Amino acid sequence: MASRFKIFCDPVHGFISVPKNILMDLIGTPEVQRLRRIRQLGVGHLVFPGAEHTRFGHALGAMALMQDALSSLADKGTPISSEESVAAQAAALLHDIGHGPFSHVLEHTFVAGYRHENMSRELMVSLNKRFGGGLELALKIFDGTYERPFFHQLVSSQLDMDRLDFLRRDSFYTGVVEGDVGVERIIKTMRTHPQEGGPDSRIAIEAKGVYAIENYIISRRLMYWQVYLHKTVVAGDRLLRTAFERIREHLARDARSLDGRCSPSLLFFLRNALTLEDIRRNEVREHFCRIDDVDVMHCMKACMQHPDRILADICRRFIERDFFRVTFLSEAPSEAQAAAWTDRVAAWLVRQGLSAPADARKDAACYLIQDDTRHLAYANVRDSVHVLGRNGNVRELSQTAEATTVSSLGEVVVKPFVCYPKEVELDPGG
Repeated sequence: MASRFKIFCDPVHGFISVPKNILMDLIGTPEVQRLRRIRQLGVGHLVFPGAEHTRFGHALGAMALMQDALSSLADKGTPISSEESVAAQAAALLHDIGHGPFSHVLEHTFVAGYRHENMSRELMVSLNKRFGGGLELALKIFDGTYERPFFHQLVSSQLDMDRLDFLRRDSFYTGVVEGDVGVERIIKTMRTHPQEGGPDSRIAIEAKGVYAIENYIISRRLMYWQVYLHKTVVAGDRLLRTAFERIREHLARDARSLDGRCSPSLLFFLRNALTLEDIRRNEVREHFCRIDDVDVMHCMKACMQHPDRILADICRRFIERDFFRVTFLSEAPSEAQAAAWTDRVAAWLVRQGLSAPADARKDAACYLIQDDTRHLAYANVRDSVHVLGRNGNVRELSQTAEATTVSSLGEVVVKPFVCYPKEVELDPGG
């Protein structure tokens, strides 16, 4: 007798059982299979050697955690139909199909104002048509319009399955143990309040799970500074963005200048000034689903031989991992300091034969990048976590006596930085 389930062996969550229904059919679609060719951490693998994991594994993990969460909620008395369960798992599986190559790094370079959630939704609408309306409920859950709002919280909130999976997954593959949160305990202490899960219900955490939640929020802060916003990751991100900004400048002057160096679908995004509104067009979505990390790497390798010495050098640096130095600053530089840095970088470009004197200051913008990184660990106003006390009262997490450190994590931390070639002495800390 044929099995009713497909088993995936996941190093993070163990065996993941997927029923052979619409969920297995969705996994087989080109939109989901494309996630195998997109690294979860963008350029993170160039900093953490083990971080070769993909968006596909993350999508399966989020779906598996959704299955666990719904099972736990049902065990605690919240009625959940099989249709709702499948729809919520589908929403978790598809939540990231809108990510572009190298995940977040290049999305705004390709489409102005891009938000991957919007593209995910557009692709879900297309899949819904292909599956004869089989994703109608999944779309409502994804949008937050379903009459039982706790389902949407499991897909998109501070305690959604996406975050619970990527923290543990990224911790596992990077070896950064601070991100290894107690996912099982968090899920086991989740419940809907009121328990019936009606229109006024929301996800709450039982009081015994407060310490696990506090650890989870602290782990998010640590993972952002140690992994996602690691200074070498920032350097790789900026180098990749700079290369494609330079490529777009060439294409603006001559639309044929990159022929043979980029795939047709990648060229489509580089030649056209697209905005978020454009993702509603079939042509845009079709080209989007054809690009992944492979297209970007091919283009970067081909442009190492480009006659533009600046572009060729930037691409070489990325391919050979000869990144710029990133120095975090106590405060943003003054205009005079920034101008002096530009002069130094411009002079260095001329000495290296990378730029003519007349172009050096303009070209220096490719080698001197000033910006900041920022992170908010806990949005206690916009998207708070609620704790259900033993007396039946519900309180916001930071208002509980147990969560003593959470209130200090409710502010945005901003770190200015400057990014520049290691060969140039800027002394930004002086």
